[in-house]
Amino acid sequence: MIVVSEKDILLLENQLCFSLYAVSKEVIRLYKPILDPHGLTYTQYITLLAIWGNDTVSVKELGKQLHLDSGTLTPVLKKLELQGYVNRQRDYKDERILLVTTTEKGRELKEKLAAGTTHLACLLQVNSIDLQQLKKDIDGLLRIIIDNR
Repeated sequence: MIVVSEKDILLLENQLCFSLYAVSKEVIRLYKPILDPHGLTYTQYITLLAIWGNDTVSVKELGKQLHLDSGTLTPVLKKLELQGYVNRQRDYKDERILLVTTTEKGRELKEKLAAGTTHLACLLQVNSIDLQQLKKDIDGLLRIIIDNR
């Protein structure tokens, strides 16, 4: 456990929030050359990941999975639909529910991106066990934050 004195608590290098911000920014930067050729932003990419994992998913469920509100998610989905990667349609059982599915073009994109993201993991030069543990730790931190809102 790292102990930080009261006088040093507000130093940037002692802030977990800054470390998380900087790592997130740099990881997203690493994805840019993989996503740019397909006209994707990182937010669009993670949205596709969530859809690919579900086949058909409601916009509400996507928002929960991605921790995004509808004001952020709706433009992302509209753009993905314009690019031909997804379809949005009302649920025939309940028209209040908007469902999202991938198109054939979206499924083909999944195959193309798989190779690029595998290459990215190799670039990081961190073994998979360490990455799995890091993800587990970060997921645990996220759960704690959400549970204590």
